Amino acid sequence: MKLKTLGAALLLGTMPVAGVAETYNVTVAAGHPPVFRWVRMISEQFIPTVQAQLEGSGHTINFSEQYGGAIAGVGEELEAVEAGLAEIGTCQALFDPAKLAVQNVTYYTPFVSDDVRQVATTINQMHETNPDMTRAYAENGVVYIGAPIGIDDYLLMTNFPVDSLDDLDGRKIAAPGAAINWLSGTGAVGVSGNLTTYYNEIKTGVYDGVIVFASAALPGKLYEVAPYITKFGLGAQYAGSLCANEAWYDGLPDEVKAALDAGADAAMTWYHDDLENFVGIALTKMAEAGATVTEATPEMRAQWAEGMDNAAKTWAEQLDAQGRPASSILSAYMDAMRAAGATPLRDWDKE
Repeated sequence: MKLKTLGAALLLGTMPVAGVAETYNVTVAAGHPPVFRWVRMISEQFIPTVQAQLEGSGHTINFSEQYGGAIAGVGEELEAVEAGLAEIGTCQALFDPAKLAVQNVTYYTPFVSDDVRQVATTINQMHETNPDMTRAYAENGVVYIGAPIGIDDYLLMTNFPVDSLDDLDGRKIAAPGAAINWLSGTGAVGVSGNLTTYYNEIKTGVYDGVIVFASAALPGKLYEVAPYITKFGLGAQYAGSLCANEAWYDGLPDEVKAALDAGADAAMTWYHDDLENFVGIALTKMAEAGATVTEATPEMRAQWAEGMDNAAKTWAEQLDAQGRPASSILSAYMDAMRAAGATPLRDWDKE
C-alpha cells in the first residue's frame, strides 16, 4: 500500500483537549481524483458546511485536501485514516471488501431498486441504528461519519445490440467487484474491470461490454466504444462513506463532532441532488452522440433475475461463519427497502 505522509505518531501527539477552543489541521483523503462527484462533495459541500457550523464556537478547522492517490490509492483510504495519515477519508466499501464486508450488501442484491437516494438513505440509517453495521469500522480504528456514496442504476453497455439474453451468450462483459456475480446465468463471461480501463479494453476487444452507471459512462465516453445501452434496472448501489480516525474523533469536543455530522448530512443531500439531476442528462447526451438507448422488457429483466445464482446467500453464509452477521444485515436491508416501497425481482434474503 502506498501511503505518502506522516505517521500515526504525529496524530497522537496532537490530540485535542476537550472544552478548549482549538484550531484543528485536518487532512481529508480520497483515492479518486476530484473529478468524481463523491470527491467533489467534500470540497463543495462537506468542508464549507463544517466551517459554517463552527462559526462562533471558538473552534476552527484548516482542511488539507489530498485526493487522487496523494496519500492513499482507491481502496486504501480506510487504512490511511486508521493509521492517522489522514483524519478523514472516503472509506470505499466496494474497493475494500475485506474490511468493510457487510457494507457491500447492495452489490449482492441486484434488481432491488433504481432509486439511488433511497438506497443511500437506507444504508445511512442502518449505520446509525444497527451496531452490526458500525462494528466493522470500530474493528479498524475508524468512525462512520456519513455522506453515503450512492451509485445510480447500473446499465448494460455493449458494442453489439441486445434484443434478448441469448445475445449475451459467450460475450465478455466487464463488471466491478461483486457485480460480476450478476452475470451468472446469462451465458456471458464475466471479467473484472473498473472505470479507468473500460474504454480502452472495449476498444481493443478485451471485452464486448460493461456493467456501468450512466453518470460515469458519459464522462468516460463509453458510448463511443459501447454504443448499445440497455436499461435492465440492475439497481442503484452503495459504494462507501466518509469515515474518521477513531482516536482523533473521540478527542474532539461535541461542537466539532456536531459540525462534522452536519457537514456529512449536507454532503449527502448535495451529492444525490446533483447525481439525480445528472443521470437523465447523461442518458440524453449519450443518445444525442449516437448511442442507442433501449429499455429491457419486463420479461428480459425477469429472465435475467431468475437465472442468477443467489450470490447474496452464499456471501452472507460465508461471512456468518467468520463471525460477521451478514445474514442479519441482508435481511435488515431487504426489509427496509421493501418497507420503503421497493419491489425486488427476487427476495434474496428469503430464498
